[in-house]
Amino acid sequence: MNTETGITISLDAMGGDHGPAVVLAGAAIALKRRPDTRFVLFGESEAVLPVLEQYPDLKAKAVFHHCDVSIRMDDKPSQALRQGRYKSSMWRTIEAVKTGESDVAVSAGNTGALMAMAKFCLRTMASIERPAIAAIWPTLKGESIVLDVGATIGADAQQLIDFSMMGGAMARALFGLEKPTVGLLNIGVEEVKGQDEIREAGRLLKEYPLPQIDYRGFVEGDDLGQGTVDVVVTEGFTGNVALKTAEGTARQIAAYLRAAMTRTYLARMGYVLAKSAFDRLRDKMDPRKVNGGVFLGLNGIVIKSHGGTDAEGIAAALDLAHTMARTGLREKIAVDLASFHHRVSGDETEVSESNMP
Repeated sequence: MNTETGITISLDAMGGDHGPAVVLAGAAIALKRRPDTRFVLFGESEAVLPVLEQYPDLKAKAVFHHCDVSIRMDDKPSQALRQGRYKSSMWRTIEAVKTGESDVAVSAGNTGALMAMAKFCLRTMASIERPAIAAIWPTLKGESIVLDVGATIGADAQQLIDFSMMGGAMARALFGLEKPTVGLLNIGVEEVKGQDEIREAGRLLKEYPLPQIDYRGFVEGDDLGQGTVDVVVTEGFTGNVALKTAEGTARQIAAYLRAAMTRTYLARMGYVLAKSAFDRLRDKMDPRKVNGGVFLGLNGIVIKSHGGTDAEGIAAALDLAHTMARTGLREKIAVDLASFHHRVSGDETEVSESNMP
C-alpha cells in the first residue's frame, strides 16, 4: 500500500438507514477535510448516480461500480451471504480491499452481515482465531478504545490476549501513543476475581510483558468513563452490553438536560447564558463525533459506521478509516502479535514492521 499518493476508501453507498443521500453527503464532507482521499463507490446506479451529481468535487475523486444487490438492515448474516456474496454493494466494498483497489472499506450497513462478509472475504490474520470490533470511547481524559463490542461472544484467554495486542496497535495508530496502557474488564481488580479465562489472560500478559503495551491488570465498569487505561479488553457480549448502556445513558442525560433547561423562564435564560458549555457537553457525548467501529484481526481494514447516523457521522467514520489506513494499522497488529508469540515460544528475535513479510 502506498499512502504517499493518498488514501483510497471503498464505500458502500447503499449502507445505513438513509442510503446514498446521507452516505454521499458524508463522503463530500470527508473529502473537504482530507483532499488526498479517493473513493470507490458501490451501489445501485439509479439510487447513487443522481445523488452523486449533486457533489461535483466528490464525483471527480470517485469511481463508481454498479451492484445489482443491496443488503437490507434486517437481513440475517447467513441470508446476506447467500444473496449478496460476490455481487452486493457490501461484498464488493470489502472485496476492493482484498484486491488492492482500496486501502480500507467503510459501510453503515447491517453489522452482522458486514462481519460475516468481511470474515469470509478477507479471512482472519494467521494467528487470529476470531476478529473483534473496537469502539472509540469518550472518557474524562479524552478517548480510549474498547474491544470487543460485539463480534465474538465469549472468549478464551488467548483470544483476550489477541484483543489486547490488536487494541494496543490501534491505540498506537490512532492516538500516537508509544506504549498504550491496557486493562482487562472484570468484576473487580483483585487477581482472584473473575472467570478463569480472564484470570489466565491476565497471568500471561504479566508473565510475558511486551514493549508495545503497558498491561495494568483488571479494570472495572466505572473505569470505562474515567479513562483509567487507553485500551479496555473484554469479550463481545459484555462489550456490546456496555456500549448500548453507555449510548442509552448519554441519550437519557441529554433528555434530562433538555427538560430541565426548558421548564421555566429562568431555566431558559440560564441555558442561553451557558449555551457554549452545553454545546461542548453535547459534542463530547455525541456518538457521531467518534462514529465508527473498527474490525480488527482481518487481512484488511473494515470500518462499520452507525446505521442511523447523519452525514457528519459518515464523515467521522471516513476520517477514522483514513487515519487507520494512513498509519498502517494492520501492519502494527501483525508486529504485536508476532512479538508476543515469539516471547511465549522463547524466541527473543526482535520483530518489527520492517522485517515482517
